Amino acid sequence: MRFAISLLFCLAFCTATHISAEVSFMGRQLPQSRNAMSLHKFTPFMPYDKFMVIQELKSDSAGNVVDSVMVVTEEPAPTPEWTDIDLLVTPEEAAAEAQESAYFIPRSYRQLPTGMYGTVVFDTYHYLDSLPLVPATHPSWAGDAFNWLDDVEFGTHLLNRTRQAYMTEHPLDVKYNVQWLPEPPKHYQALVDATTTKIVLKEIPLNNVAGNGPELDIEHRHWLRTFNGNLQFSQAYVSPNWYQGGNNNLNALLNVVYNVKLNEKLHPNLLFETNISYKLGLNNAPNDTLHSYNISEDLFQITSKFGIKAVKNWYYSINGSFKTQLLNNYPTNSSTLTASFLSPGELNLGVGMSYSYTSPKKSITFGASLSPISYNLKTCTNSRIDETIYGIKSGRHTTSEYGSSAECNFRWKIAYNINYTSRLFVFTDYDYIYSDWEHTISFDINRFLSTQIYAHMRYDSSTPRLADSTWHKFQLKEILSFGFNYKFSTI
Repeated sequence: MRFAISLLFCLAFCTATHISAEVSFMGRQLPQSRNAMSLHKFTPFMPYDKFMVIQELKSDSAGNVVDSVMVVTEEPAPTPEWTDIDLLVTPEEAAAEAQESAYFIPRSYRQLPTGMYGTVVFDTYHYLDSLPLVPATHPSWAGDAFNWLDDVEFGTHLLNRTRQAYMTEHPLDVKYNVQWLPEPPKHYQALVDATTTKIVLKEIPLNNVAGNGPELDIEHRHWLRTFNGNLQFSQAYVSPNWYQGGNNNLNALLNVVYNVKLNEKLHPNLLFETNISYKLGLNNAPNDTLHSYNISEDLFQITSKFGIKAVKNWYYSINGSFKTQLLNNYPTNSSTLTASFLSPGELNLGVGMSYSYTSPKKSITFGASLSPISYNLKTCTNSRIDETIYGIKSGRHTTSEYGSSAECNFRWKIAYNINYTSRLFVFTDYDYIYSDWEHTISFDINRFLSTQIYAHMRYDSSTPRLADSTWHKFQLKEILSFGFNYKFSTI
């Protein structure tokens, strides 16, 4: 009961329009009362030693209380006769209890600006947060720096709840309702009619008229493009007198990837995607007397697929891929050319089915292409290179193979700055088989710095055994690098 009386008085104070002898509450004038009591120590949300809360009871001819109004006055009110109001606690007991309360804070409390108590306008019912009745606590070093913010926040929440409660319980007293507002006035523009040379008024259409949203000019992106480029380095320096010996080393790795695909949202029955990538790895060659650097990686690759939807995530598709290297490559301390542009070069075309899946959160993307009918072309156009090491007959520059192929692409965004990508390609002409399996894990330190682990595994059943080595059909290349990174995307 004591808590209910305190909250009732607090509610009346925070919803008063202004502090005066007469206060307007929700547009209704509250008259000066004859019964009053001081409430400055009754609750911590009232101004301390400044204002008074006045209560007036209205009775009918039979003596029954039919209404009760409250008003906050700035002038000291006369001492009430407590026999006129049936209270369960006397002012002395209330003051003593407030002094003993752990939440009693003897300070001045700020009021909300007068502009907050404007005319009530109902728009809709709001789900409001629960109202905290315990004052917020702050570190001792803050002093009273945050008191004004606590008072404004509490007063605003209390006022919003009071307004909504008043409007829902007394809908006939609400003067304004958004649904009842008239249409906005029309706007006109004065123009000169060239044919009649007269001034005419033309109505300017309003975009934000009730019931009509704004007209938006949205450009559809039919093609989605992404670009990722990074240049990474690794370096080692060993002084000539280092006790273990060793060589200085400097490595550089360039990786550029450009991807373009058809927007699936605008073209749900079509599948088209093209990926262009180039990797170039260079390192200095202190032990090579003929060359100042060696090429550890040189791969230019284009993959593309086009499909028409068959059912759900499956498409009838045509797949194509092409790869070669761009620079000349030589073994250490040798002038014998082992690789150059289109030597070797590989072109693969396949017809079959493709599967495409993207997780709801777009963190995982998987695509697979199965081509029962596949054509593979190998080239070696440089006459200085022995074409037989690439499976091409002596004296010829190309060879054609027919068989089947399969390709899988997997992308996983492990975290916001960690990405894993994998590509597996397999081809067989039912006489021999070869496959490429690439793995890339990239760690983005920030927008411009990243580190990367790249592993390329290759299996070729036609590869001869390497002398004095256990490596035969399986081949491996691994690169760990750190450097600069740049990317952009239209997705």
